[in-house]
Amino acid sequence: MQKQIIEKGALLNHEGELIEAGYATSLIREYRRKDIKANPMRIKEWDYYLISDGRRALALTISDNSYMGLESVSWIDLEKPEETTKSEIILMPMGKLNLPSSSVSGNVSFHNKNLNMIFGNNGQKRHLRVNYKDFKDGKTLTADLILDDVPEDSMVIATPYKEDPKAFYYNQKINCLRAQGYVSIGNDGYRFEGDSAFGVLDWGRGVWTYSNTWYWSSASGMQNGKRFGFNLGYGFGDTSNASENMVFVDGKAHKLSQVTFNIPFKEDGSEDFMKPWTFTSDDGRLNLDFEPVIDRAALIDLKLIRSDQHQVFGRFSGTVILDDGSPFEIKNLPGFAEKVANKW
Repeated sequence: MQKQIIEKGALLNHEGELIEAGYATSLIREYRRKDIKANPMRIKEWDYYLISDGRRALALTISDNSYMGLESVSWIDLEKPEETTKSEIILMPMGKLNLPSSSVSGNVSFHNKNLNMIFGNNGQKRHLRVNYKDFKDGKTLTADLILDDVPEDSMVIATPYKEDPKAFYYNQKINCLRAQGYVSIGNDGYRFEGDSAFGVLDWGRGVWTYSNTWYWSSASGMQNGKRFGFNLGYGFGDTSNASENMVFVDGKAHKLSQVTFNIPFKEDGSEDFMKPWTFTSDDGRLNLDFEPVIDRAALIDLKLIRSDQHQVFGRFSGTVILDDGSPFEIKNLPGFAEKVANKW
C-alpha cells in the first residue's frame, strides 16, 4: 500500500499524534514543535546536506536532539579513497538551535570556538558556509557553497510508531539540487561545478523511540541526459501506509513500493559492507548493483547511548521502471548506501 497525503493541514492532532500517515512530494503537512505532546527529551530535529560530484563529497549536519546536539562535517575523497569526519557534541540544546519548522526557507546555524556553520535559505537559494578549525592535521576546513534549482518533487513521509502513538517521523529528502562552490583544507582547495555536482537535503523532525535501525540510500547526478536521483530506505517506524522509496527524473517523482538492501555477509556472519550490494523492490521495478568505494564507519558506545554507522559511498548501475512503465537505465551513478543502528 502506498497512501499519498493530498490535503494540506497540521501534522499532529491535539493529542500530539499524526493526523495522517503516508507519503507526499512536498511538505504538505505543517510541523510545529509546540504541538508535540511526548517527552521533550525525545524530540529530534536536524538538517543534513551532502554535496558530491562523484570524486569528492562534503557532508554537513546541524542537529538538535534535545538532550544532545551533534554538529558534524565529513570530507570524503572518493579517488584516494579516504575520509575525515569531525563533530562537536553539545549537551541539552532542547530546541535552542531554533531549527525552522519547514525546509522551504529559514536559516540554520551553529557556532562555538571550533566550528562556525551556517545553512542560509532565502526560499530560492541555499547558501552553506563552514569554518572548522583543526579539521585535519591542524588545518582549517573552509567551505562556501550555493545550492539552487530546486526540483519540483521531493520525498516526504509521515511515519508513525506502533509502540508509541505520540512518536512519529516527518522527513523530507530533496535530491538533485544543483551545487557549486569550493571546499578548502589548509592550502588545498577543491571546486564543485554546477554541471556535475549535486546536493541532497535530509530534513528530519520528530519524536523517536529509543532503539532504531535504518537503511538509507541516496544518489543524484546526470543519467541519459537527464537530472536523475533516488531515495531508498526502510527500517524504523510503521511503514505500512507508505515507503520512502522514490526515483526522480528531471524533477518529477516516480513512487516505488518496498525496497530491500541486499548486503553481503562474511564467513563469520557479519555484514561485509565493502563487497558489492544489490537492491531489489517487491514490485519488481528496481534492480540495482552497488559497487562500494569507501565505508565511512563510526561506532560510539556509551552504553545508554550507542550508534553504529556504516555510510558506504560508491556507484550504482541497473534499471528502474518508471510510473509510465518505461525502463530507465542507470550506469555508474555516484551515491551512498548506509545502515545505522542507534540507541539514543
